[in-house]
Amino acid sequence: MNKTLTALAIALAAMIGASHVAHADVLDDIKKAGKIRIAIDLGVPPYGMTDAQMKPTGLDVEAAEMLAKDWGLQFELVPTTGASRIPSLQTGKADLVISSLSYTAERAKVIDFSKAYAVLRTVIAAPKSVALKQLSDLDGKTVGTVRGTTHDTQLTKEGPKGMKLVRYEDDATEAQAFLSGQVDIFSTAEMIVPQLDKKNPARQVEVKFVLDNFRLCIGVKKDEKRLLEEVDKWVLANIKNGKLNALNKKYFGSDLPELIIKQE
Repeated sequence: MNKTLTALAIALAAMIGASHVAHADVLDDIKKAGKIRIAIDLGVPPYGMTDAQMKPTGLDVEAAEMLAKDWGLQFELVPTTGASRIPSLQTGKADLVISSLSYTAERAKVIDFSKAYAVLRTVIAAPKSVALKQLSDLDGKTVGTVRGTTHDTQLTKEGPKGMKLVRYEDDATEAQAFLSGQVDIFSTAEMIVPQLDKKNPARQVEVKFVLDNFRLCIGVKKDEKRLLEEVDKWVLANIKNGKLNALNKKYFGSDLPELIIKQE
């Protein structure tokens, strides 16, 4: 009986060991494939967009290309939207997310976040004729937002009870809804507002008030500790050598704030 139990224990241990060896983590999979799949939303300029030749560009695209090059890997862009960024990690569609993804405690329950590589300021915008100074002024108003974003979450939790939220799947769809007059008040990233004003000056869109300032981080699948450590090293190294700051200056005309520069 004891011999039988011992044999079973040895067999079980061997199976567990074999299973452990056979299961490579995401970092191993990336190295084996020789490429890295990075999810980026191309509808959030200047973080992600397409140029006149329909080539992907923007701060997030250049950061992703830089990371792949530094790691000696082929870069594969995985198109995404605000709502599908996190699911792309959870389902294994992407290895990383570099897509104006800001850290929140709620999101940190389902994915891991790297050190911050950039910042994002979210605002409420509307035509000049609309008087708004604070969240309470949205009571009784219809407000557009992008599904799954931090401003969607914030408005859902903190907005007045009488506010009606209309959710759009991405920034481009929300922008079109505003420009066509389907919605007058909307939440968005601050840098999008001037672009909308140029597209349709007659709408006289302007920032009404700031919702929040967010650290933008690289999204990593939960518990992929080795991959997260390598991403953190890359972020900190490229903040120190000035390359990420140069990207920020290229697209925003200013240096990264101290909250990014001084992180450890």
